[in-house]
Amino acid sequence: MIGGSIGNLVEWFDWFVYASFATYFAGAFFPSGDDTAQLMKTAGIFAVGFFMRPIGGWLLGRYADRRGRKAALTLTVTLMSVSALLIAVAPTYDQAGYLGAVVLLIARLLQGLSVGGEYAASATYLTEASQPARRGFVSSFQYVSMTLGQLCGLGLLIMLQHTMSDDALHSYGWRIPFLVGTVGAAVVFWLRRNLLETEAYEAAEGAGGAGGEGAAAEQERGTLRGLLRHRREFVLVMALTMGGTVAYYTYTTYLTKYLSNTAGLSKSDASLVSFCALFLFMLLQPLAGALSDRIGRRPLLIGFGIGSMLCTVPIMTALSHTSTFGGALLLSLAALVIVTGYTSINAVVKAELFPTQVRALGVALPYALANALFGGTAEYVALWFKNADAESGFYWYVSGCAAVSLVVYLTMRETRGTALTAEDDAGAAIATDAPADRQRPEQAAV
Repeated sequence: MIGGSIGNLVEWFDWFVYASFATYFAGAFFPSGDDTAQLMKTAGIFAVGFFMRPIGGWLLGRYADRRGRKAALTLTVTLMSVSALLIAVAPTYDQAGYLGAVVLLIARLLQGLSVGGEYAASATYLTEASQPARRGFVSSFQYVSMTLGQLCGLGLLIMLQHTMSDDALHSYGWRIPFLVGTVGAAVVFWLRRNLLETEAYEAAEGAGGAGGEGAAAEQERGTLRGLLRHRREFVLVMALTMGGTVAYYTYTTYLTKYLSNTAGLSKSDASLVSFCALFLFMLLQPLAGALSDRIGRRPLLIGFGIGSMLCTVPIMTALSHTSTFGGALLLSLAALVIVTGYTSINAVVKAELFPTQVRALGVALPYALANALFGGTAEYVALWFKNADAESGFYWYVSGCAAVSLVVYLTMRETRGTALTAEDDAGAAIATDAPADRQRPEQAAV
């Protein structure tokens, strides 16, 4: 559990500090002018990173299915380390014109590749490495580590805000977190080289040399052809991700900007609100994951869908008129409690939908596509509505995405108890009162 998630922490620290420090380095790479316009350009490059995630999901998902989860986890953190270093040393607009923006863009493309594969490799590894009756609990640590990475980024931001002047932060202080991320990724690279491969992957790899159906499955392992045998699950992952990813990025990466740019809180207060809300949000993930092991995955997803659809507009509206730290914290936490119904279990749900031969690719590619279309553009869409003096339109956009996903949650099958290997059959049947002869994803695929 620790080995599969600790690299995720560094990945998302590097990914998140781009968003949380954007208010300080936006002016460094683009000509001076309207603050919102500079943030929109920076958010645009942020969104470009998301559009590389499908490519990363395809390449690294295939790599994880063919070379192993451990190998993919090591490669993703290497890419993230390189991208963080590029941002740390990128020249400013005053030093080299738009060259700095180009370096920033290249770094974001590498980050997109890395995170596109990291999510699936981590989700697959944590799901396969856990006991059948505890998959929800164990896989929830993916978002624990993701949130902890964000907290480290926000914590560093708050510390720098209190130890450096505003001019120093705009001048060079924003480079510090990217240097920290580079060092952290190098440490995790060493740690991940000592991970154990999952039994599910080793069993599938061994079956490939057995001839017959095993050899046929081996030829399609980690391929688009093999994945397209599971078209319904592919579309299902995209649809169930849509509402969750928009809500998640709204209340995490965009929240700090929203509180300072719309509600009028100071940058330091906005950062502190996000830090406290995310800390409590992180603690909720294992609790919700463990709950899903008892009552199933669908109830939590349905609760998120209903809550996000009905509560987004009133929560965002109230936040826009909040001028106190306490009020902003309570509203932000209320929103993140709702989002927990999605974040705590979405990884295990997706992994349980696919057979071992294409599990990493099946989680990676549709999830990355949904993130590129909805998650990566959430901040840009929010700023576009604000720039058009129609900010409330974004609230309805988030609610609409949640409504679409809610339909999926109501109609999808329950995945709790799905057996990932032959050894899981008996344990899964006992844990969920399922029939002992319940089909595994591999059996269903055949």
